[in-house]
Amino acid sequence: MRIDLTDTTFIIPVRIDSMIRLENLLMSVDSIVRYFRTRILILEASSYQNEIIPSLIKDDTVKYTFLVDKDPVFYKTKYLNILAKQVDTPLVCIWDADVILDHLQILDAVKQLRTRTSDVAYPYDGNFLDTSDILREHYWLHRDLDFLKKNQAKMNSLYTVEGVIGAVGGAIFVQTNKYLQAGMENEDFYGWGLEDGERHYRWLSFGYRIYRSEGCLFHLSHPRDQNGMFRSRIHSEKAMHDMNEVVNYSKEELREKFNLGFKIENCI
Repeated sequence: MRIDLTDTTFIIPVRIDSMIRLENLLMSVDSIVRYFRTRILILEASSYQNEIIPSLIKDDTVKYTFLVDKDPVFYKTKYLNILAKQVDTPLVCIWDADVILDHLQILDAVKQLRTRTSDVAYPYDGNFLDTSDILREHYWLHRDLDFLKKNQAKMNSLYTVEGVIGAVGGAIFVQTNKYLQAGMENEDFYGWGLEDGERHYRWLSFGYRIYRSEGCLFHLSHPRDQNGMFRSRIHSEKAMHDMNEVVNYSKEELREKFNLGFKIENCI
């Protein structure tokens, strides 16, 4: 019997750019629905619809949406905001299409939000490990999370932020009203890079209580195109500028930038 997680909505924007990416999405969704009765919103944005995802994912917890997007750059922040506006549960989870973790870490994170002891909960300790192609293939064949846990030493860490706070993307649970009040995603970030760090520092600026669960987050390896790296030096510099801008803003400047107004809870 699956665990009741109906107070939580997982939002997953995706572009299927390879067979491996499709397999990763299937494994990631399976790692959720295997244990939980919940709600998952998948938004696929691509140049045309091939119906592959809805033909393979038929669980009644999953709602699939397709949007035509001929832009070669995947505008992830925009699509997360579209999904966030569809959420009608108290909790929302920003979930990447290529991640898996121990379901007990999810339960731990959700508990912190249900009891309102935290506003944001990362269901991992900041250690975000890339599985490698070989270990990923083994997981695809056997779905053995313990195997990945035993082979962590063979994996590389991803996305550490300044080497201090650890990774802040991949899987994030947050009180839905807090997510909306803080401006959701910053659409100044067009394409890959640093949007997770900007969001995290914005939440810190608003005084949000942030929790981390014990245990790592696994990233299922996949080929990277321009949507998995900085496209150019200009793109990299702009992303760094946009993050530093928010880091140095006052609360009032953040309210103005994200059009938040002032009729929001006292913690902001």
